[in-house]
Amino acid sequence: MNIIYLLLAISLVVALIFFVAFIFSVRKGQYDDVYTPSVRMLFEDEIIKNPNTNQSVKKEKSS
Repeated sequence: MNIIYLLLAISLVVALIFFVAFIFSVRKGQYDDVYTPSVRMLFEDEIIKNPNTNQSVKKEKSS
């Protein structure tokens, strides 16, 4: 029975270490998206026709 308590304690410590590493990497910007802003200008914007004035309106995609 003692081995179960030992394994449970070890698994909690390992899980806590991984959680702290995850929080640290998020705060340091590891998961920031640096690719999408550089290619966003390559995508075409949607053109929507305004039914009230029959004019085309360029709509930029919102993130």
